[in-house]
Amino acid sequence: MAFLPEFGSALMTLVAFVVALSIIVAIHEFGHYIVGRWSGIHAEVFSLGFGPVLLSRIDRRGTKWQLALVPLGGYVRFMGDSDAASGKDGEAVRQMTPQERRRTMHGAPLWARSATVAAGPVFNFALSIIVFAALMISRGDIAEPLTVGDLQPLPESGYQLQAGDEIKAIEGEQVPAFADTAAFQGFTDTLPQKPELDYTVERDGALMDVTGPYLYPPLISQLAPQSAAYDIGLKQGDVITAVDGTPIFDFSQLKDQVEGSDGRVLLLTVFRPGMDEPLEFALAPRRVDEEKPGGGFRTEWRIGIAGGLAFEPARESRGVLDGLWGGVRQTGRIMGSSISGLWHMITGAISTCNMTGPIGIAQTSGAMASQGADSFVWFVAALSTAVGLLNLFPIPVLDGGHLVFHAFEAVTGRPPSDRALRILMTAGLALILTVMVFALTNDIFCP
Repeated sequence: MAFLPEFGSALMTLVAFVVALSIIVAIHEFGHYIVGRWSGIHAEVFSLGFGPVLLSRIDRRGTKWQLALVPLGGYVRFMGDSDAASGKDGEAVRQMTPQERRRTMHGAPLWARSATVAAGPVFNFALSIIVFAALMISRGDIAEPLTVGDLQPLPESGYQLQAGDEIKAIEGEQVPAFADTAAFQGFTDTLPQKPELDYTVERDGALMDVTGPYLYPPLISQLAPQSAAYDIGLKQGDVITAVDGTPIFDFSQLKDQVEGSDGRVLLLTVFRPGMDEPLEFALAPRRVDEEKPGGGFRTEWRIGIAGGLAFEPARESRGVLDGLWGGVRQTGRIMGSSISGLWHMITGAISTCNMTGPIGIAQTSGAMASQGADSFVWFVAALSTAVGLLNLFPIPVLDGGHLVFHAFEAVTGRPPSDRALRILMTAGLALILTVMVFALTNDIFCP
């Protein structure tokens, strides 16, 4: 069931994009605000959105909280700022008393300014970690030994395998721990190539041999937004039963056909649960730059789907600390992948079409929302990581640029001159606008 009603994909995309961006911006700016307040820097305005103000109120500390018309960002304007990017209002600051100047972003101690600036990205990372952890804790870990939760709806029925069965062996071979990824992958690679397998299971305390489906059928368990499969209308839960008229029962058979297609259009026969007749789709794989396990990138033919087990595994509870550590690792993986991807684009190792702009992000927001609440929330957490990382880049107007100025001040004992700041901020803004136009061009012209 979709997380947002499918009464129009364009409207759903817009709503999902605004919701995702608003959450991320609100958390980012609240980080600046709360740490600034804690360190004695007064915030005059906290704005969610730009342009004409729709709603506003002034709290007892004198901070104006407002909701503006254009929901494409937000800002905190501190006392003594000339703009939303914390440019210095030199004349206003000069006319302040020493006590008032201490409450400005530009008159506060260096540690207070640096902490306030860094807090935005830090709060983005904290949001990502907490959300990823919550998703991991709520889902739990796959139970060991591997136990059948619910069988996936497959085109073939009549299997004897059922929910609650603990799988001890398949085709006479003992099943390794699912958590041991390498061992389990090696085990699945040795399974005989036939659509029905013999399982040894424990059921109600007794061992028995039963029939069951191939362990990894050509089932779509995950679907990438803006991928070839997504664009032609394939859905999560679809089972691809034939390619160009040749029946398949193993996900690796589909993978081999796609990788060997050289971009040729493939005719897919698809079983969709709830449909009486099979569906047919013509699909052309696309060249995709994907990260290699050992680092770097490679270009492969892909259609944008991931497979899964023939059944949903039973799960067991996961501890809070374990979940938090999982959230930290997931956030770190996204940061590492983002940095690696950017570097490989700069060096020309992968296509610059991998840089997505606002249209692409909006489309992904809508696609993830249509796949369910968990997918959308995961996307918000991943995007929050990317926003936090982007803001740490050492570019004037971004938080990272301000931190570079603070580092210069810490080393030299004086801040950059007002003239130097104006020049650098203008150059930084020009660079950011150029990148945004480039990314927007990618959204329009890249396949």
